Amino acid sequence: MKPLDSRLLRYARSARGVLVIGGLLGVIRTIAIIAWCWCLAQVVAALALPVLGGMGGAAGRVAEGAYPVGELPMLMLMGNVALVVRSAAGWGMDLLASRGAVKVKSELRKAALDAIDSRSPDTFAGTADVRAATVLGRGLDALDGYFSSYLPQLILTICATPLLVLVVLLADPLSGITVLIVFPVIPVFMVLIGLATRAVQQKQWDQLQHLSRSFLDVVEGLTTLKIFGREDKQVRRITREAGEYRNRTMHVLRVTFLSGFVLDLAGTFSIALVAVTVGTRLVAGEFPLALGLFVLLLLPETFLPIRQVGSAFHSSTEGLAASEQIFEIIESPTTPSSSDPAAIAAAPASSASRAHSAGIHFAQVEVRRSEHIIVGPVTFSVQPGEVVALVGPSGAGKSTLIAALLGFVQPTRGDLTWPAQLAWAGQRPSLMQGSVAENVALGEPQPDEAMVRRALDAVGLHNIGTDLQLGVQGAGLSGGQSQRVAIARALYRAWVTDAGALVLDEPSSALDAVSEAGVARVLRDEAAAGRAVLIVSHRHALIAAADRTVQIQAAQNEAAQNEAAQTEAAQTGAAQVGAAQTGAAT
Repeated sequence: MKPLDSRLLRYARSARGVLVIGGLLGVIRTIAIIAWCWCLAQVVAALALPVLGGMGGAAGRVAEGAYPVGELPMLMLMGNVALVVRSAAGWGMDLLASRGAVKVKSELRKAALDAIDSRSPDTFAGTADVRAATVLGRGLDALDGYFSSYLPQLILTICATPLLVLVVLLADPLSGITVLIVFPVIPVFMVLIGLATRAVQQKQWDQLQHLSRSFLDVVEGLTTLKIFGREDKQVRRITREAGEYRNRTMHVLRVTFLSGFVLDLAGTFSIALVAVTVGTRLVAGEFPLALGLFVLLLLPETFLPIRQVGSAFHSSTEGLAASEQIFEIIESPTTPSSSDPAAIAAAPASSASRAHSAGIHFAQVEVRRSEHIIVGPVTFSVQPGEVVALVGPSGAGKSTLIAALLGFVQPTRGDLTWPAQLAWAGQRPSLMQGSVAENVALGEPQPDEAMVRRALDAVGLHNIGTDLQLGVQGAGLSGGQSQRVAIARALYRAWVTDAGALVLDEPSSALDAVSEAGVARVLRDEAAAGRAVLIVSHRHALIAAADRTVQIQAAQNEAAQNEAAQTEAAQTGAAQVGAAQTGAAT
């Protein structure tokens, strides 16, 4: 957890403006503070010296450098102007920080969403949706404290503190040397406190994410819990975890209050040490009164930024913890898109080649994750006008091959070619809130109503209107209807783009026999139209409707892989329905 992460400047350009303009305002504010302290010290000295002189207390150098009483109006005017400039600069820094926080949050959120959108689904396969929602929502909102409280104080610490220490050193070398000796004590305390804060804040953040996951699980399974009468147990579970989060929060607050007390105590002792030396010399008549007051007024301002930056750091730790996870999302490894040959050519650690062709062709394609072979080497083809079923046990790697075809996963070796345009429907319908037409023509600003209707009719959804409004995740349709809307979406995309291939992953898993037969007829029609049709399925009726099947086996040893690959290559091109074409997986 860094006080200022350089990645923030890289991914949020607005943060640069906050630092530059904030630094300029910080310098102006510091100059105004110096002028105000000097004017106030001179006013007090001008008023006090006549009294001290009458009491015999203005001996030695006490009256040295003091202005006469007649200069009071000018000094008071200058002091008021400095006070106004100081207040205006402080207000400007607060305004800049608040507006900068809004822009930075927007830029980071956009960068993270763009990263999620551009990466392969496999990249974030191990990341729960609720974690991303918590980080992009509550986590980024916590950056308000970082920008409104911590960053202005950090800017002042960097800009104002050296300038104020230099002024004290020039005004009174002894006081300046004392400040230089005692000043490092506060940063040491800040480092120690920061280490303790990071530990407790990380635990609080982890607890918040755990609470969010638990709540989402309960909401998603609420119907099932009600059916089995288990909702009361989940209420107790959420209550317990909410209590644990509250305890974590109180622990963070305790650390915050104690650390603020320690920093204030260290700063107070440092100021008191300098004040004693100044006061002793004033009593002895060895130090001018106006200069002594100036140094004493300037000392609290010298220690104030670093004391406040330590206190403000605690209000920003949650946002900093979330920003680290935002940067992890943004910097996650990229997977080249199937439509981006330049990105594919630049992909590291892969000997696979990808190109366009009239059909779908896998030639010794292998996919690895780390050192483990997920699937392959696999060899088979899907020619235009042909329906091929990809079958095999669960976990054999069928969906991974589809992901490689779509560009979501980069094969580690082999040759993979496919048509320039390809339409696809995955295992999950992934419907969104909106009309049926908007879901079928996903991404089209102006859906073709006639073609949407044709796609719905093709999959047997004659009674579903194109203007029917769906809820979140397609609420309002049954599971089978949602799946057929997803198939209709793939058909619509294939017709609009004149796609050369149609790929469906488990398209009939939620369908009855009649609907499944209708989907099979649609696939045959698409093949007859000249498209290469590849389906992944465990359903016998859909497999029987294919021209050929390609069997994907579970992991084997290397010798078995080579033998199975040779067998599959020899069978490529066979037209007999149900002929086995084996692509072994290691």
